[in-house]
Amino acid sequence: MNIKRSASLACATLALAGTLDALAACNECGTVTDVQTVNKEGEGSGAGMVIGGIAGGVLGHQVGSGRGKDVATVAGVAGGAYVGNEVEKKNKAATSYVVRVKMEDGSNRSFTFSNPTSYKAGDAVKVIDRKFVRR
Repeated sequence: MNIKRSASLACATLALAGTLDALAACNECGTVTDVQTVNKEGEGSGAGMVIGGIAGGVLGHQVGSGRGKDVATVAGVAGGAYVGNEVEKKNKAATSYVVRVKMEDGSNRSFTFSNPTSYKAGDAVKVIDRKFVRR
């Protein structure tokens, strides 16, 4: 009877140890360490400059007469080109959100999102197909 009890206890201990190991080893689990907002400045392709220059030239040509009209047209082209380029750069600017996670296996991973996330440093997460699930 004592042997049966010892064998049962040994089996139960091994089963519990295996369960604890399975719970402890979660390669997809980690903790959020940092969340950053990254602003990327847009770049002008030249299209905004051309369109702005044309619009500025047309508006500048409406001002003055004779030599003053020519100067106003050139100033309108230059000013319109500058404004058009700045508008294009602003429209192409992008904001992304980088979430850094310290995984339970010791590695560090970072994930970039185009929309704000509700995660913050200290959140326990599980990564499934590059998506987070709170634990």
